Amino acid sequence: MTGTPSGRVRQTILELLKDPSAHFPAPYRRDLAETGVTARALAARLGVPRRTALAHLDFLTRLGLLRTRRTCWRTRYRRDEIRIAEVARVFEKGW
Repeated sequence: MTGTPSGRVRQTILELLKDPSAHFPAPYRRDLAETGVTARALAARLGVPRRTALAHLDFLTRLGLLRTRRTCWRTRYRRDEIRIAEVARVFEKGW
């Protein structure tokens, strides 16, 4: 998952969402770690089309590494730290 170009994009997404307030401007000074980041903001930060960002976000969400929250008409994404820690432990043990 991390050796391919798409894996690097997914890894970058996870890194950006680790501290979103440092990587994304907060127009209303919301706590982005709590509310999450939109696909449009991630796509702009990564320099990829929104549909490409959505495909990566959907994959990470289906893996359980991201949580989603619907607000009005937008979906916001944030990391699921508990699930990420579980996956990291599995890889540390060597499957």
